Order: sequence, then structure tokens, then C-alpha cells
Amino acid sequence: MCFSTDFLVEDADEWRPECWQMIRERSDLRFLFLTKRIDRFMDCIPEDWNDGYDNVIVGCTVENQDRADHRLSIFNELPVKHKNIICQPLLEEINLTAYLDHVELVVVGGESDRNARPLDYAWVLSIREQCIAQKVHFEFRQCGTHFIKDGKSYTLSTRDLCSQARKADINY
Repeated sequence: MCFSTDFLVEDADEWRPECWQMIRERSDLRFLFLTKRIDRFMDCIPEDWNDGYDNVIVGCTVENQDRADHRLSIFNELPVKHKNIICQPLLEEINLTAYLDHVELVVVGGESDRNARPLDYAWVLSIREQCIAQKVHFEFRQCGTHFIKDGKSYTLSTRDLCSQARKADINY
């Protein structure tokens, strides 16, 4: 849901209750939403949320260590049954070890336009190792337009970012 925006954005406050109703009615479907506004979570969930809906996955997005420490310390304490961490765009090496308990999946990717900030493959591999150590699923979703591997910089076409990440074959 809301892949071009943020499910917890204030502009969605007026229609979010209707969305929650649809989610309850369609318990046969899985719903995924991403947010960098995890601090608004408790103000945006329905009254019957309790410890979460079985069919809802919440993805908290982080891009650097500062945002990871801030957002994931909140995310760790929230009543969510299915948690994902989305490191996209990944802007620096991040240590997620303290935040991986009860997380089902970590997704990593870079930015995708000519003004994109670089993504260093070493950062991707570091997060992958953290996930493997804690038995958390890991997915390398896309390279960045400006991609660094083994100290060498590459400029990749936007259309190739996902296929190049798949070719790395490092998902866990």
C-alpha cells in the first residue's frame, strides 16, 4: 500500500480508517505498508489492532545509522506481528544488529536517478552478514545508479538496477 507515499503521512489521516476496514474485510490478503514516520504508528492504528493484524506487514524505512537508531528503537517496541526493515536508499553502512529481533525481512537498495547518492556494495554485504547471523531474511532489491564495488565506481542504467541486484545472488 502507498508505495509512492507513506501510509502514516498526515494527509492520509482522513481516509486511513476506511483502509483499515478494507484490510479487516480482506483477511485473506497480505497488506504491506512502508513508513519513515514510525513515530506516528500508535496514533494511526485502529482500536482493535491489539498486537497487530495477521495480514499486515509493516516496513520501517531507514537510510543511515542516525535514522536507523531513531526509527528502529521506536519500531522495536511497537505491537506489530510482521516487521520488515527497508534500507532503501541505503546511504551509508548501518549496524542493524540491535534491531533485528522479531524482524522477518531486511530489504536493501540504492537510489535510482542521475543525481542519486552512491551505494557501496560493502554496505550491502555488511547488512547481509548481520541478517545471516540472526537468521533474518535478507533481500538485495536494487543496486544504485551510482554503485561502488571493490573500490570501483559504476554508473548503471535505472532499468538495470533490479536485475543487477538479482545477479549478485546474495538474498538469504
